[in-house]
Amino acid sequence: MPRLFVALEVPRNAAMSLSLLRGGLPGARWIDVENFHITLRFIGDIDGRTADEVVDKLDRIERPEFQLTLQVMGSFGSKKPHSIYAGVTPAPDMYALQAEIERICQRLGLPADPRKFTPHVTLARLRNVRPEDVAHYLTGRGNFYTNPFTVNRFVLMSSKESVGGGPYVTEEVFPLYESGASWDGADLHDHPV
Repeated sequence: MPRLFVALEVPRNAAMSLSLLRGGLPGARWIDVENFHITLRFIGDIDGRTADEVVDKLDRIERPEFQLTLQVMGSFGSKKPHSIYAGVTPAPDMYALQAEIERICQRLGLPADPRKFTPHVTLARLRNVRPEDVAHYLTGRGNFYTNPFTVNRFVLMSSKESVGGGPYVTEEVFPLYESGASWDGADLHDHPV
């Protein structure tokens, strides 16, 4: 069974802006543009029946679309940096969606995600890179940001076991409803948000 995770896709124009950040850091293995995403919940290797239950529950989520902007470069692993990322502007609707997905996964018996949700797009994996080189790379890109974009769906993705960074396959797509519009023709007040 492939490893599963729930994510937000990065639109092409934002991905192209991110791709311009590639290079200038020896020891970095850059993520392919088509594999950029924002992980909402890592699920991991699960059996087919559990995967079907996850899909069924995710399909019932009714939440509005929202706007995001990618900005602020950073790294994970302060003393021994292991990845470079672009941060995501705080969006209450994104956090609410992520929290609902987390509750669904726990109700289905999946262990709680031990890490605090930190929305980001991984740009590169690092190996044997000096912290000073990472700091220098980040300093030169401190004013990075993308234009805001609308998130109108989230996806269930899979990856083959590899050394991180893809290739990823979109297994299922779950739409978010238009802000201010009704869902399936019903009045929004009939649906808890």
